[in-house]
Amino acid sequence: MYAKVIVDVPANQTDKLFDYLVPEELERFISPGMRVVVPFGSRKIQGFVWEITTFTSLQKVKPITELLDPFPVLTPEMMKLAEYLANETVCFLITALQSMIPAAIRAKPKKMLTLTANKAELPPVLQAVFGKQHTLEWKDLPHEKGVLQLVKQASENGDIDIDYVVSDKTNKKIVQTVSIHPDYRGEDVQNIVGNKAKKQAAVLQWLQENAGSAAIAVKQLTKELHTTRQTVLELVRKNLLVLEEREEYRDPYQSRVFQEQERPALTTQQQHVLQPVQQAVHDKEHMTFLLRGVTGSGKTEVYLQAIEKVLAKGEEAIVLVPEISLTPQMVERFKARFGSKVAVLHSALAAGEKYDEWRKIHRKEVQVAVGARSAVFAPFEHLGLIIIDEEHEGSYKQEDHPKYHARQVAIWRGKHHNCPVMLGSATPSLESYARARKGVYKLLELKERVNNIAMPVVNIIDMREELKKGNRSVFSELLLEKLRTRIERNEQAVLFLNRRGYSTFVMCRNCGYTADCPHCEITLTYHHTKRQLKCHYCGFEEPMLQRCPDCDSEHIRFFGTGTQKVEEELTKLLPEARVIRMDVDTTKRKGSHEKLLQSFGRGEADILLGTQMIAKGLDFPKITLAGVLAADTLLHLPDFRASERTFQLLTQVSGRAGRDKLTGEVVIQTYTPDHYSIQHAKTHNYEAFTLEEMGHRKRSGYPPYYYLALLTIASEDVVQVIQTSEKIAAYLRQSLSSETKVLGPTVSPIARIKDRYRYQCMIKYRNEPNLTQTLQVVASHYQKEIASEKMFISIDMNPQMFM
Repeated sequence: MYAKVIVDVPANQTDKLFDYLVPEELERFISPGMRVVVPFGSRKIQGFVWEITTFTSLQKVKPITELLDPFPVLTPEMMKLAEYLANETVCFLITALQSMIPAAIRAKPKKMLTLTANKAELPPVLQAVFGKQHTLEWKDLPHEKGVLQLVKQASENGDIDIDYVVSDKTNKKIVQTVSIHPDYRGEDVQNIVGNKAKKQAAVLQWLQENAGSAAIAVKQLTKELHTTRQTVLELVRKNLLVLEEREEYRDPYQSRVFQEQERPALTTQQQHVLQPVQQAVHDKEHMTFLLRGVTGSGKTEVYLQAIEKVLAKGEEAIVLVPEISLTPQMVERFKARFGSKVAVLHSALAAGEKYDEWRKIHRKEVQVAVGARSAVFAPFEHLGLIIIDEEHEGSYKQEDHPKYHARQVAIWRGKHHNCPVMLGSATPSLESYARARKGVYKLLELKERVNNIAMPVVNIIDMREELKKGNRSVFSELLLEKLRTRIERNEQAVLFLNRRGYSTFVMCRNCGYTADCPHCEITLTYHHTKRQLKCHYCGFEEPMLQRCPDCDSEHIRFFGTGTQKVEEELTKLLPEARVIRMDVDTTKRKGSHEKLLQSFGRGEADILLGTQMIAKGLDFPKITLAGVLAADTLLHLPDFRASERTFQLLTQVSGRAGRDKLTGEVVIQTYTPDHYSIQHAKTHNYEAFTLEEMGHRKRSGYPPYYYLALLTIASEDVVQVIQTSEKIAAYLRQSLSSETKVLGPTVSPIARIKDRYRYQCMIKYRNEPNLTQTLQVVASHYQKEIASEKMFISIDMNPQMFM
């Protein structure tokens, strides 16, 4: 028996199946989708079994070293999906597979040295290197020429064995539990344990009354009764209790009690949009629905009731939400409604927690997966519905290989399972809306807020006028006045600024020097807390400058504004205001995101100031004011979606205000008040914005009228980048049809990142049957060059980022 294996080496030469002999003892257990350890060259690595066969064309076949799984980690559907992704996104098959499984089961090979002789026979240097150990990792070896020479010699003599060990990170959490011994008949406790052992008697009595025959964790028991582990072990020794080791899931929400809120009655509108979705679930019919519902129109309740229909049929559901709106509030609504049937997958979980949540799905212990982008790969086998909330969000696109879009994967899985896919948003992406208008998707609309609550009144403030009045503050007079009013009325406000840090850049007023990142073509951002300058692209940091390195002047000034600076200014202007700041810097620690929001929900702050993470998913009854400090930050980026993103963000932030009985107000501060995206956001008019934006897209030849593909070529050698990108552009023009436009090569908007110079080519096409094949030729042709010259080529079939 032979296994065709895809090995864990992402390279052009290894992007194929390799034949391995299945040892006799593994023949009964092995099946496609399992992970194995296989010899590859001089090392051992992880691979995935793709197929089992009884034939091989090779003369000599190496045997599989080890089987890593008792059950396949990849379902047959996932294997088909990996092939589809590898082809569609022009990446290696192993790269597509790795994106589908949790990091804990992406095993890495370790090179290990094992002593096979008596340590005393080794040279003194090696004796010192090994110390008291018998095994040593290669990376812990002092990499000096003399040491390596001695290791080589000892290996040739057979004194040291050098081998590769493939170990995964799938450590299961094991807890010790105790239960009452089945032979114990409930006789008088005191007679058995003796009069002196009062603590032992108390433990036994408590277990009889509270646990019965059930097992309870030793740790929990000792905490509950304020006793010691020794007391419990003494009862085990007397055969009164049974001690066992049991596997336990690491549940990030274990300590939380989720209480089901009163289930709201659906409005006529909600019933109207829910009906066709439930019908498609019932009929097992694949359809893609686009639910456009204004903020506060009750989209989440529609999702919850659609899922109830799925669970009633004994099927499963996946709910995707953007990472930044995967707030504890959102999780709470699903956990309260479906309890232990829900697994939650997102980046804030530790690797072990993610692995346990994934295993709950894999073992069919849950029926609903709620998570960010990668939850679209949840290994359910009876999917009945996939929901993508805030479907316009850019974070649904993976920016590393494989560069998939969660929407594209969801629709593929929907077709595979014959189940509906539901896309929801207050401001759908223009591509999705155009498809719904053409009838490719079915359009459902919620045009009013629940209970007919009015949309908030939006005030646009021209910051140029504020400057003329002599107001140099970040806050307009109107916004400041409205913030004071909210504090007096004991109401709450959210302030949005899409920039973290203290200031955007630092400049010398004497000579014009700006502090730039030495590795990227971008200015450094000043962070006040640690007095540091940071690059938000490569992570480079340096202390704040005291003098200009060019002219030695002390006139170093901060320009632009970040969340830290706004917080400082707020405390000066409104000393009575209690402010919570939420950005990447304040939510680094696990659980900090949740703690800050809970604190705000309890009314411990008047103002919530933050970046994009506060724009979505927040639903607090006391928020009556939303302020946007600089609506232009996204508007002037070199990206054709800049206007669309600005409109979407302003609409989302506006939607945080006045969601309950109190009426809401919004203040948008801008230097370009007449821009159509800002004007339409003022009137909450999505259709009018779409009409105007579509006109611009049609004239410029951008999606949804054309498809795009972006190639980025990067290298430390600028001459090589220019030459290679010109060769690629020429090849594309020659290979693709005359209707397809190849633009470039041109310098990328950020010309250098991490010491690599960057050029890009863009392909605009409507129908190009040769595109994937042509791009695969480009990728494989330059693979050898990439390896030898430290070059990097990225192919993005549906780019969301152009920086």
